[in-house]
Amino acid sequence: MTGPTTEPLIDPETLPDRLRDGHVVVGNFDGVHRGHAAVIAQAVEPAHAAGRPVVALTFEPHPRTFFQPDRPLFRLTDAREKARLLARAGADATVVLTFDERLSQIEAEDFVAKVLARRLGAHTVVVGWDFHFGRGRLGSPAFLAEAGPRHGMFVEVVPPHGGATPVSSSAIRDLLAAGDLVAANRLLGRRWTVETEVVHGDKRGRELGFPTANLVLPPETRLAYGIYAVRALVDGAIVNGVASFGRRPQFDDGAPRLEVFLLDFSGDLYSKRLRVELVAWQRAEAKFESVEALVAQMERDKAEARRLLAQPEDPLAPSALV
Repeated sequence: MTGPTTEPLIDPETLPDRLRDGHVVVGNFDGVHRGHAAVIAQAVEPAHAAGRPVVALTFEPHPRTFFQPDRPLFRLTDAREKARLLARAGADATVVLTFDERLSQIEAEDFVAKVLARRLGAHTVVVGWDFHFGRGRLGSPAFLAEAGPRHGMFVEVVPPHGGATPVSSSAIRDLLAAGDLVAANRLLGRRWTVETEVVHGDKRGRELGFPTANLVLPPETRLAYGIYAVRALVDGAIVNGVASFGRRPQFDDGAPRLEVFLLDFSGDLYSKRLRVELVAWQRAEAKFESVEALVAQMERDKAEARRLLAQPEDPLAPSALV
C-alpha cells in the first residue's frame, strides 16, 4: 500500500485494486472537524494493522446544496481542502461521488449493495451516529448495520463526539460567523484554513504602504467581517501576517474578500495558490474619519498581530497548514 492520496478521486467507476477491500468511512465531512476525525480514527488502526486501506467516501456538491439551492451553504472546506485534511486524519484516499438527481433517488439498499459493496469493494464500513443516506434519507446507521453483513461487509457506527453537545459543522459555521474564532478552531481541532488563488485587487493597500494578497472567497462565506492574525503557506514556508475580511467600508467597495498582508515578506504572489489559516480575531471591521486614521490603525493591527502570533500555540487548535 502506497502513501495517502491528497487529490480527490472524482466519481470513479471502479477503484484501483490497492484501494479495494478496505475500511470505508462515509460522510459529508465538511470541515473535517474533531467529530469526523473520531470516525476516521475508528477505521485507521484496525485497517492498517490488517494491511488494508482507509478510503473516505464523500459527496460533492454538499447534499444540502442540491436539495436547497436557494439557501447558499457556507462551506468550511472545498473538495480539495477536504481531501487534504482527510489524508492528514489517516485516509489513504478520498472518493467523491457526484451528488445529483440520480444519486439522490438511489434506494438505501442499492447504495449499500451497488456503491459500498460492489463499486468500492468495502471490507468494513464506518459511519457516524447521525449519517443517513438513500432516497428520503431512509438509510440510517441501524439500517446499514443490518444490511452491511448481508452484502459481506462489517459495519461500525461511531457514537457522538463532544458530550452533550456533539461537534457539528453547523455549530462551527455559526461560531465563525459570530467572530468566535477560538471556539470554532477548538471544535475543528485545528485552525480554520482557506486556500485559493491570489488575484489582482485595486492596489489600494500598496498605495497605503500595506501591499496585500487578495483572495476571493465564495460569496456564501459567513466569516465575521474583521481583522485577523493569520499564517500563510508561501512556497513551502510559513509566514506570519494580518488579514482583513469584509467589504472595506472606508472605500465602499462592497464585495467581500480576504486581504492578507504578510509580515517580513516581499515577493510576487499573483496567480499563486495561497493557503491561509486564521489564528486569532483582532477587531471588527470599521470605517475611520480619514485615510490617515485608517493607516494608523493598520499599524496598530500589524503590531497586535505580531503579539498574538508570538503566543504559545493553542493545544486544542494546532496548525494544519502543512
